[in-house]
Amino acid sequence: MDAGGLTTCLWFDGRAEEAANHYVSIFKDSRLGGVMRTTAAHDGAAGAVLTVEFEINGQKFLGLNGGPRFTFNESVSFMIHCADQDEVDHYWYRLLEGGGEESQCGWLKDKFGVSWQVIPAGMYELVGDPDPEKAERATRAMFSMRKLDIAELRRAHAGT
Repeated sequence: MDAGGLTTCLWFDGRAEEAANHYVSIFKDSRLGGVMRTTAAHDGAAGAVLTVEFEINGQKFLGLNGGPRFTFNESVSFMIHCADQDEVDHYWYRLLEGGGEESQCGWLKDKFGVSWQVIPAGMYELVGDPDPEKAERATRAMFSMRKLDIAELRRAHAGT
């Protein structure tokens, strides 16, 4: 790990390397980094993966195989800002692969339990419009969705 900057540490129960490989396969601008293996000083088998470094869109992560003590929950999520509906669809379906779970308003939980928000460009302008009627229509439409559909949000915003 380099000095300086921030790295997000994600605690997994034995699946850090699998998760890192999964995320790197989904995001175009990503890469795997170093892997640290356990030694005889660690509990468990020497040589097992302890940590794996990876980077997604310039954000550094460290996957830690820390055991079952802590699990992910929705109080922390990663937002993916998408340029268009094709990107929304790509991230939505890839992150759900293998046992993920859809939620509401563009939120999902992947097969590792990590929460993601898949957000299309322009959504905040629609639900935050200074015209309260337009904002309310767009917000109601958003609340009715699991995966966000930017065309449908725009139709609701326009009242058509």
